[in-house]
Amino acid sequence: MTSADPLYNDWLHQQLRVQPNHLAVYDLTADRSFNWHEFNTRVDALAHWFHAAGICSGDRIAYLGLNSSDVVEIFFATLRIGAVYVPLNFRLTAPELSFIIGDCSPSAIFYDRDFSAVIDAIDAKVKPEILVETALDGSESAYEGCFSPNLPALEPEAVNADTLSMIMYSSGTTGKPKGVMYTRRMMLASALNLLQPSEASPDSRVLNVMPLFHIGGMQFILMAVKFGIPHLMMRGFEPQAMLQAINDPDLGITNIGGVPAMWGAMSLMPNIDSVDFSRIRVAATGAESVPEPMLKEWQQRGILLQEVYGMTETSGVICMAQKSDLPQHMGYAGRALPYGDVKVMKSDTEEAATGEVGEIWMRGAAVTPGYWNRPDATEEAFVGDWLKSGDIGRRDDTGRLSVEDRIKDMYISGGENVYPAEVESVLMAHPDIREVAVIGVADKKWGEVGCAVIASISGNPLSLEAVQAQCDGHLARFKWPRRVEHTDALPRNSTGKVQKFVLRQHYA
Repeated sequence: MTSADPLYNDWLHQQLRVQPNHLAVYDLTADRSFNWHEFNTRVDALAHWFHAAGICSGDRIAYLGLNSSDVVEIFFATLRIGAVYVPLNFRLTAPELSFIIGDCSPSAIFYDRDFSAVIDAIDAKVKPEILVETALDGSESAYEGCFSPNLPALEPEAVNADTLSMIMYSSGTTGKPKGVMYTRRMMLASALNLLQPSEASPDSRVLNVMPLFHIGGMQFILMAVKFGIPHLMMRGFEPQAMLQAINDPDLGITNIGGVPAMWGAMSLMPNIDSVDFSRIRVAATGAESVPEPMLKEWQQRGILLQEVYGMTETSGVICMAQKSDLPQHMGYAGRALPYGDVKVMKSDTEEAATGEVGEIWMRGAAVTPGYWNRPDATEEAFVGDWLKSGDIGRRDDTGRLSVEDRIKDMYISGGENVYPAEVESVLMAHPDIREVAVIGVADKKWGEVGCAVIASISGNPLSLEAVQAQCDGHLARFKWPRRVEHTDALPRNSTGKVQKFVLRQHYA
């Protein structure tokens, strides 16, 4: 039996006590809004349905689809019964999702009806019996049928700091996804880490367009619900719609965030100069390198883009530039936030000096205890209680962190992590590919895209269309290479390993 810790009491109940009639969630796409009382009532009814369906504490409940207030309900109903929420990346293919579902064995999958074909294509051997479709807009669906009226209040399951509450999948260097385990301690630390830099106050309003299968999107929800801030959301990012929402004084949006590609897309909109940004207090960006011209461009519009650094394993942002850092320390992700420690290591035993590059290590309440079903990966990622990031950085004499490069070969395209080993494995199945290496190269639109360097068996070059056709059905489109180069042989070191730094020097 779990020993309950009142510090981790139900967050919705906390808001229900102090502001039941205030706005909680506003789904802008569906034009649906709920105050805290209404939202809690729906979460309670869904939690009752979970129990009636035989779903218990510790079971996994997954969701596949776009953003919606439904997603937030499923998340908090899952927490209320002590179950474990598993957000699924809707950009993945059925084989990729089958691996994840087989790994976490959910008791139920809720899904956006636009992804019915993907659900149908998931391997039947791993698919649970309970599959619930939602329309995301409150219209008739199996999901809306889960809500029965006039049910008694449900007592939340007893939890403590170490209660497993979410598994968020993040691909490893082998290309196979790893389930990052989230405890209640991590979730609380994640919310608290954003409190001060987000300048959270009773009149704050958060706009969330980040996908909720990413911690970037989920961290907005954690902060908003913990501190009773209205959470406005859209199905996904659409630059014109986001600018329209920011410009609407009735919405009163104060906090926004997005990967650099989103800021770049908004800056290209023809009406950008007529948008009123004066209500924006905090604008965050990260997940990939932020070009200095972009920072300066938005500064001219009165927006100080605050760079962040974090990982799925650190429950999101663990470093964040403060307004007071800017523009003097532009290009830095700031100092470590209160519930995480950061250091830069030259080796596993020696810390880097000020200004010296090394691997970024992190520890603290916001850091994961490890990977679901992967004690080997957990052991590899940690030295004591320090998580090794695989990223290269340096700190200045004030402790501010600059993220310089990535040790691992992963690259980030439009905010999505892409692991070359996974792409290479798919491409090697092509009958005319002898060897292939995939590297990330700069791209104006996406930040980085994949470049496949190929040595063919026939000696003839493969077209980009042929390479992408090989990926079709096996990989999400954001993983597909957007450039192909040809070589007689890949450069290798004395042990036979491909020297990707040589490829980057030549092609990037």
